[in-house]
Amino acid sequence: MVSKGKVYLYNSLTRKKELLVPSKKDTVGFYSCGPTVYWYQHVGNMRAYTAWDVLKRVLEYNGYSVNHVMNYTDVGHLSSDADSGDDKMEKAAKKEGKTAKEIADFYIKDFEQQCSLLNIIPPKHKPRATEYIKKMIDFIKVLEKKGYTYKTSDGIYFDTSKISDYGALIGGINKEELEAGKRVDMGEKKSSTDFALWKFSEKEVSRQQEWPSPWGTGYPGWHIECSVMGHELLGEVIDIHSGGQDHRQIHHPNEMAQNEGFFGHDIVKIWLHNGFLTTPGGDKISKSTGSAGLKTIIELKKDGINPLAVRYLYLSTHYRKPSIFTTETVQAATNSLNSIIANFLEFKKNSKEFSVREKKTKPIIDEFKKTVNDDLNIPNSLAITHNVIKEKGLNDAEKYELIKSFDKVLGLGLEHIKIESIPKEIIAMAQEREEARKNKDWKKSDLLRNKIKKEGYTIEDSPEGYKIIK
Repeated sequence: MVSKGKVYLYNSLTRKKELLVPSKKDTVGFYSCGPTVYWYQHVGNMRAYTAWDVLKRVLEYNGYSVNHVMNYTDVGHLSSDADSGDDKMEKAAKKEGKTAKEIADFYIKDFEQQCSLLNIIPPKHKPRATEYIKKMIDFIKVLEKKGYTYKTSDGIYFDTSKISDYGALIGGINKEELEAGKRVDMGEKKSSTDFALWKFSEKEVSRQQEWPSPWGTGYPGWHIECSVMGHELLGEVIDIHSGGQDHRQIHHPNEMAQNEGFFGHDIVKIWLHNGFLTTPGGDKISKSTGSAGLKTIIELKKDGINPLAVRYLYLSTHYRKPSIFTTETVQAATNSLNSIIANFLEFKKNSKEFSVREKKTKPIIDEFKKTVNDDLNIPNSLAITHNVIKEKGLNDAEKYELIKSFDKVLGLGLEHIKIESIPKEIIAMAQEREEARKNKDWKKSDLLRNKIKKEGYTIEDSPEGYKIIK
């Protein structure tokens, strides 16, 4: 096992990198916001889950155990993140003619298949909101007793005026200057930042999911579930809480307010937020914007794209920055991944012919570890990986062991890739293409490359010659 190092993470609350100091020795309590399971998770959504998989791998690379909780929202998330519109689960159930549970089961299964294709390690706990309704009601009772709630005709709301630093995650909010209704419809709310803890069932609308409560039949607000499930599964201190940067605007400030009301303080030590996957023009790839080319990882695989090439694309940009998704960026990621795979398999095949010199490998492992421990600087760790491939001072056994070690963090599944024999006809076409290149017959060379690609193989050229990659 690699010895522990100092892991620094950028805390969205304090706006600076902070040393991770777990509340329990050697164990990190980690809560990441999971999907609302009313529809497919697409390539934009999956960037976040890959980022938090890398975080978990980095922590484990440093010798920590990770108690990871990721929730499934299967009730209460309205079409607006801020308490207006239809419940996404109810709307999907009516549209598809299924029960809400059938909807949740179907999209959870699809999501977990996508996670598997991306080589994402499953969380230790995967609670569903509907499994914690009683706990949510009990939590709201405490907030009510402490004077943080008020009742309107459509639900029980949290009074954000009782929280002096509400909105600290987004730099604070001046409630007096905030225009009423600018953020959400006011309705009977005292402030536009107040949010629903419990919504009453609409009398004229039939709901599949509703429960009795001391205040009336209804269902929980979206924000309450994370405070309750995080506390129930991780205790009164959560070392890391993560989510998309859009959660930083409404969802996470509301969680913080609930925690402060219930416990007297926020229970999260470090808040992390990932950047969006975007178009070249900088537009977020999302369901709500109807971005062109919006696909799932399963659909991309059917299109002939290696899911792990998409993972590589995610890794190639720092998790807090926007990452551009286009045909060209996916192809570049595919080429880079294929290069790593081809060289790794070659090093693995030759590794028995050499011995590993620790004085050669240790400084490089230390450099890699320092890089990933610096707020998950994975783009730099990929650069280190490619430098190892080219380093003439290392033998194949050392390169194999180094890249195998790095992949514990990168998660490209290199150890599970088998060396397959290349069909004779593919080898013959590759040799014919090489002759065409030597003769500078570029048209014939490109034609043969395309024929080889249609058969499921690619050619990687280098000064040392070419490699055929399946």
